[in-house]
Amino acid sequence: MAVMLTAGLWGLDRGGMWGDESVTFQVARRTVPQIWRLLHDVDAVHGLYYLVMHAVLAVHPDEVVLRLPSVAAATATAGLVAALGVRLAGPRVGLWAGVLYAITPMTGHYAQEGRSYALVAAGVTAATLLLVRAVDEGGTRAWWPYGTVLAVSCLLHEFAVLVLCAHALTLALWRVPRAVWWGWGRAAGTVVVVLLPLVWVSQGQAGQVAWLVTPGWDRVERLARNFAPGPDGAVFWVALLLMAVGLRARRTAAVALPLLLVPPGVLLTASQVRPLYHDRYVLYALAGASLLVAAGAGRVAAALGRVRFDGRRMRIRGRHAHALAGCAGVLALTATFLHQLPVHRQDRSAAHRPDNLAVVSALAVRQMRPGDPVLFVPSVGRLAALAYPKGFARVRDIALRESAPRSGTLWGREATPRELRQRLASVDRVWLVAERYALEPGWSPADPVERTKLAVLASDFTVREEHVRDDVVLRLHVRRRSAEVPPGAATTARLPASRPATPQAPPRPGRW
Repeated sequence: MAVMLTAGLWGLDRGGMWGDESVTFQVARRTVPQIWRLLHDVDAVHGLYYLVMHAVLAVHPDEVVLRLPSVAAATATAGLVAALGVRLAGPRVGLWAGVLYAITPMTGHYAQEGRSYALVAAGVTAATLLLVRAVDEGGTRAWWPYGTVLAVSCLLHEFAVLVLCAHALTLALWRVPRAVWWGWGRAAGTVVVVLLPLVWVSQGQAGQVAWLVTPGWDRVERLARNFAPGPDGAVFWVALLLMAVGLRARRTAAVALPLLLVPPGVLLTASQVRPLYHDRYVLYALAGASLLVAAGAGRVAAALGRVRFDGRRMRIRGRHAHALAGCAGVLALTATFLHQLPVHRQDRSAAHRPDNLAVVSALAVRQMRPGDPVLFVPSVGRLAALAYPKGFARVRDIALRESAPRSGTLWGREATPRELRQRLASVDRVWLVAERYALEPGWSPADPVERTKLAVLASDFTVREEHVRDDVVLRLHVRRRSAEVPPGAATTARLPASRPATPQAPPRPGRW
């Protein structure tokens, strides 16, 4: 837990939020009635998480505070993985499993993100530990803590319910008696009943994940590499080998293997019919990989404690054997972390996230004059102004008709095409804040308001200035009759980009 806490706090302040984090930030700062109204139309799947973050950000609305619950949840998950390993295979395997979980790059990534996935992983891991305890200790009362924790986890994100399939397979592999199945079935049934209203509401909001594509074998390979302590090189292959060895630890494998394979497998299979898969939705399955690797390492350590040399058997007994295995484990884990240190460093840079809204806000402060009108294309770009309002406090959002909190939407309601044309007719200059893909010739938005923005700018205005940062373009458009430059000419100021341009639309923030 100390290792995970240190890794989670390291570089926590990246100097900016990206799109999904900004959604959490601005929604959680609304009043509870405003959050409730929003959930009727979008993001019902994150409703409980937004309410939790509403209480957290009431203490201090800051992007570092926004990420602290995820850091705390990841820290708890590392301890829970270790506790699972201790109960299933002993203290040495438990310690190694917890540290492996803490140093895996994917764990660190979501430990530093202001979204619900680290909290879901903590809840599912706690429920798995409670499952093992309920089987070991017996009794009907042991199942209600399991059902309660799992129900809360599913309310944080409904795809956590897939772990019920993994737990059912674990019970089958353990060949538990009928009484255990009866207790688990009642708890699982309660979880499903509690979750049904959320499933019903979220089905009506499934358009939020329309950007997902049917996953292929490349996504399976990517998930396997993300779940390993290192995504490539010797670390990855050694981890796979140790997982295979860990399968011989049958009690541990009966818990770890279903947790690792079943939720991702079910979601990948279902996504062949209706795409719903993303790695982060099954982050909680990573605990199974850490347990299997640690179990394999434990068996290797036990085997190395008995060596034959010149036909004579040598044993290292008692405390000496444990000390030697412990030192070897510490060295191996340290070497693994050092090998992946560049990956961890890269992940803690703002450039590694899809976008940095703080940069957009800072650019607006430098370039825009008080009272300047501004257009966001597409309207989701308004998240920069919602997350960092200081950068846009002096300008006028010319397309906005009703603010996001008042309208019960993520980024506000805009004027109709006719109203927008009338508003633009009254100005001689307007700033455009656009995603790079929205300015590609082949991009044709379905929203008539977005088409109106682009059409009016193309017909009545010309570009005076252009500033580019990553995938965000800031342009000053001036009316043609007052332009001092020929139509189509522009002065371009390009800031250093931290990553190449993306020709297609990225996923919309606020998605599941």
